[in-house]
Amino acid sequence: MPQGKAAGERCIHLTLDHLCAIFAQPDRPAVCGAFAADPAVCGASREEAIRLLGWWEQATAS
Repeated sequence: MPQGKAAGERCIHLTLDHLCAIFAQPDRPAVCGAFAADPAVCGASREEAIRLLGWWEQATAS
């Protein structure tokens, strides 16, 4: 995604199984490589992660 992506927008590189299709590729964005999952951000399930990320997006919106 050369221009980046908006908050809440699905990455074009996610597979149907929610895995990164370019995980080991050199063109994987640095922000993705630097991300470290944390229970405070990601919760214990995909559903909880979506809820928490939505909360963070609203809480930090300008």
